[in-house]
Amino acid sequence: MNTRSHWTTRPETDEDIQTVRQITLAAFETAEEADLVDALREEPAWIDGLSMLTLDEGGNAVGHALLTRCHIGDTPALCLAPCSVLPAYQRTGAGSAAIRAVLEAAKARGEHFVTVLGHPTYYPRFGFARASEHGVGMNVDVPDDALMVLALDGRRIPSGTIRYAAAFGDI
Repeated sequence: MNTRSHWTTRPETDEDIQTVRQITLAAFETAEEADLVDALREEPAWIDGLSMLTLDEGGNAVGHALLTRCHIGDTPALCLAPCSVLPAYQRTGAGSAAIRAVLEAAKARGEHFVTVLGHPTYYPRFGFARASEHGVGMNVDVPDDALMVLALDGRRIPSGTIRYAAAFGDI
């Protein structure tokens, strides 16, 4: 599959729940991330409209990105996780399209900050920067370059410890 410059994206609907699970199961080696998405749906951290799908030319969902509520100290923020793409569509821009769409949706809703724990060479393309440079950390040890933050509207990123939804466990 070739990289596409334009993908169609849309928010997840109730009819997409099983499709999102299938995409997530296909993208990861274990069911942990798919189970996480299902658990997050049951939490107050879930925000309708911030679970975004990427569609192929036939309208089939091939990628997914999710933002849920977290906090940096006492400041409301969002957590980007997980992001999933069907293996046949990985490295085609489908994941990037879902991430850009969900970040735009969050910005349109008036959200200010997003955190991600992920690959340090992938997420900076969306504007994420090393969290430690802004005084943001976690309660567990993670690679310094893998924890990143983004200000959606140019505001100063608050310092503090990230508190995730209960479904994330002890991280």
